Parts: sequence; structure tokens; C-alpha cells
Amino acid sequence: MNACDSRTVSNARKPRWPLLAAAFLLAHVAADGHAQTVRVEVISRQLDHPWGLTFIDKGRMLVAEKAGAMRLVQADGSLGTPLSGLPRVDAGGQGGLLDVLADSGFARNRLVYLCFSEPAANGPGNSTALAVARLSDDDRRLENLRVLFSQRPKFASNHHFGCRIVESPDGRLFLTLGERFRRMQDAQALDNHHGKVVRINKDGTVPADNPFVGKAGALPEIWSYGHRNSQGAAIGPDGRLWTHEHGPQGGDEINRPEAGRNYGWPVITYGENYGGGPIGAGLTEKAGMEQPLHYWTPSIAPSGMAFLRSDRYGRAWQGSLFVGSLKFRYLDRLEIRDGRVVKEEKLLQDAGQRIRDVREGPDGLLYVLTDASPGQLLRLVPES
Repeated sequence: MNACDSRTVSNARKPRWPLLAAAFLLAHVAADGHAQTVRVEVISRQLDHPWGLTFIDKGRMLVAEKAGAMRLVQADGSLGTPLSGLPRVDAGGQGGLLDVLADSGFARNRLVYLCFSEPAANGPGNSTALAVARLSDDDRRLENLRVLFSQRPKFASNHHFGCRIVESPDGRLFLTLGERFRRMQDAQALDNHHGKVVRINKDGTVPADNPFVGKAGALPEIWSYGHRNSQGAAIGPDGRLWTHEHGPQGGDEINRPEAGRNYGWPVITYGENYGGGPIGAGLTEKAGMEQPLHYWTPSIAPSGMAFLRSDRYGRAWQGSLFVGSLKFRYLDRLEIRDGRVVKEEKLLQDAGQRIRDVREGPDGLLYVLTDASPGQLLRLVPES
């Protein structure tokens, strides 16, 4: 069955789309002042709470579904049966199978990385884990799955797993880790992985140049700390890691995590307690703690993150950062200049869908996942 439809409707009436029509138009003004339209195509509407996607070649991709399944999506939008060979996943609350990333050498080695909420082997508790496996030649299963990293300690919670994977230009892996909500004070301590970004080699070993290697009382995988719940990460045009994280009630942040730096949670924040009132001393800055590059108040509940490198949509969008909003149900386009956000544009507002992930495909187009059951895979196509 071909699930990729192409019917186009006018943007003039600004309808709402409970399940999205097959396609519709967005309009924006390019840098030269000319209006440009973007057609939004529904590639698939048969996914179950998809959280992450990765391309394995020019047209096909793997999609991670929260409940613990992974699906191969063909170029025409048709879905394969769920792959076998996946790990056991503690899929409750915010936990589940949360991200997938094809290795940069996938065409040669067929390796994929996946992160998920890993249940404790004995007794209650769970944590975020990162695994690697080989996609079989017939695309039906994951082979030789091996866990490369497990967040410590395990803790009984259904909240704040983080769980976005990024491969850096030097071939190392970054993984974002939530502070598990009730363990927020852990984000300031280096003897645990809660509220951290970690950096490992592809074989699970620790890079010798990690900032806390050899430091007493610190876990060597830690790259940066003082984070809350990072559900978006990408390598920017500057070749550096960029992340965003959920604030409490307000104070969602964009950061550029650097080695050994402290990003402040829960000592400093632009958010407040749920229901009102300051968190801790109510500080927004403190010596030795990094300020966000950008923050949202009220919270947009960000998820997914991608920089657009291609020129497929014209110069106005090239270099922009795209972030999904779960709370307000739009795709946020942020123009970055000199490391700062200078403009925001809200896209897909008429869709009425929680945006869970966004990626740039090998074709230079943007692909978006909506968090629902059925969830959708969308492609944004420029109209000449």
C-alpha cells in the first residue's frame, strides 16, 4: 500500500487538520522578498507514537515507536513489519524506544544505534541506555545487539529519560540524559549520570579527552552537566553539539554543551515550579554556570532538533534550526546569527499535531514525526 499522498489544498482558509489532509501549503517570504510556498506531504499515517527517525539510504528510513517497535519506511511510504531483535523496553509514561540513528558508515557496516528506557535486571527501576546492532541484509531484524552505555543509577520513574543520539564529526557518540524528575539535584553531582550529556566511543569505551577522565568522584562518560530533560540534539553548522531541554513551567532552553561546563539545573532556571513559585532560590544566573543561548517562556515543550544545511527551500531557511513543539503543536523555525536566535517562525500550526521529531533527509528536505496513534510522517516539499 502506498501511504504517500499528494493532494494539495489552499492555505487561504487556514483549516485545522485533525489527522492532516494528504498535503497542504505553507507560505513564507524569502530573503529576497518573494513569497514561497511549501507543500506538506503525508508519507505515512500508520505509526504508533513515533519518537525518532533515521535515514538508511536516500529514500528509506527507520522509525522508532515509543512502545518498543521499530519500522522500516519505504520511499513510497509503505511500512514493513516491525523488526525483530529489539531490546526489552520499559515503555511507560515518557519511557520507551526513543531514538534511532544510522551510523555514518551504514552503507558499509549496516550499524544502527538506538536509545531506550532500560528496565533493571532485578527489581524496580529503569534508566536510559544506548545500544548498537546490525540491520540484517533482508531488513527484517536487528542482529548482535549490544548495550554500549547504561545510565547510572537505575531509578523507579517514568519521567525525564532525555535520550537523543548524535554522532559527532570525529566519530564519537553524544547521548542526552534526563535527570529523572524527582532526582533533579543529581544534575549538579558528577557521581551519577542524571541530567548529563555523555560522550563515548562507538565501542562503548570512554574517550581519553573527556573532561572528567581521571577525576575522583566523577563518572568519566560525562561531557556536560546541569541539564534537565534534553529531547533534542544536533550537530550545528559550526561542527559543535547543540541541544535543547525542557524547563519546568517556562524556561525551555537551547544550549551548546561544551566539555566540562555546568548548565545550571536546578540552581538556575527561567522556569518556575508547576503551580507557581520559584525553584530553589529563584536564581536565573550564577557564577560558574552557563546561560542558555535561547529560552522559551512559557514552555513550548520542545522535542526533536535539526539544522537545515540544504538550499532546497531558498536562502531564507538555509542554516535555520528547526524544533518541534509538543505543547503548542507547531514546528519552530529559528534563524541563528552569531550564535544567537534572531527570529522565530511557527510552521504547521494548522496541523494541530504534537511535533515529536524533525530531521533533514539526504534529499535536503525536512521530515517531521507527529506524536500520536496513529502518528504521521510528514515531508515538507518546496513549491517553485
